[in-house]
Amino acid sequence: MKKILLIATGGTIASEETGEGLAPGITAAGLLSRLSGVDPAIDVETWELLALDSTNIRPEHWLMIANCVRETFNAYDGFVVTHGTDTLAYTAAALSYLIQGSPKPIVLTGAQRPIGFDSTDSKENLRDALLCAASDMPGVSIVFDHKIILGTRAKKTRSKSFSAFESINYPDLGVIRDGKVHRFIRQDCADRPTFAGGLNTAVSLMKLIPGADRGALDYLFEHSDAVVIESFGVGGLPEAGGYFDCIRHWLERGKIAVLTTQVENEGSDLSVYHVGSRLKRELGVLEAYDMTTEAVVAKLMWILAQTKTAPEVERLFYTPVAMDMFPR
Repeated sequence: MKKILLIATGGTIASEETGEGLAPGITAAGLLSRLSGVDPAIDVETWELLALDSTNIRPEHWLMIANCVRETFNAYDGFVVTHGTDTLAYTAAALSYLIQGSPKPIVLTGAQRPIGFDSTDSKENLRDALLCAASDMPGVSIVFDHKIILGTRAKKTRSKSFSAFESINYPDLGVIRDGKVHRFIRQDCADRPTFAGGLNTAVSLMKLIPGADRGALDYLFEHSDAVVIESFGVGGLPEAGGYFDCIRHWLERGKIAVLTTQVENEGSDLSVYHVGSRLKRELGVLEAYDMTTEAVVAKLMWILAQTKTAPEVERLFYTPVAMDMFPR
């Protein structure tokens, strides 16, 4: 018998109709009561942690989820977190840094339609997540549409379809078919997880558009410890507009700059074009390579809670955690 803790945080899966749109209103126990066909070898207990639309999820809620797992870790064989889909990839990435090397499964899932709807993906997703949490699939993952996706590699790529999530620049960890978990890849784990104690939320993201004003980037640096810039293609910044001088100015004042790409697949490579190579060669801007933006943001929050010293930030950033990037 596997003992699983179901941690509810709200989201579409737990939502009900209101006069102003869907809103979370179904408890963890309520979700479980609507679910049939759960493997009798799985004993599920529930914890009502939050009841939020995932648009309202913030870093302090990531810490609450991690602390819930920490407090109950010895009592359960695995954990399922139900969560709204819109920020699910951010939460999965954050938990991958807050709970490292877990030998037990920590599975996040949700749904595109509420569990009370006639046409819903919630029951299959939740049933699959419980199976995964009871299996030999260590670490943080997302289970959705029968796929098992590494927590640091997930991205929501469809806003309405049941196949909402994809694994970016990394294979799926496995699939769930006919009530069985078929594992392709097993994450490395330790005998005991390492729990992080905090996050520095002074991290900002700028999506570059043609003709963007440098003033927006100055503002973000002024109010942040680190800024992630989503550039074009393999990466770079326009030579006009003062971007190079802007970044140099703020790096000299101890800020951190990371270049990534708006393109979902294949990652960045600042060495390809002059507009990128100069940033790395002369300024030492960090490069996200094959990481997702969600993982970059969460990793920086985790790192900057430990140190703001540029060489140490760089070392930690380029050290793979939970297969978030291929070794450099």
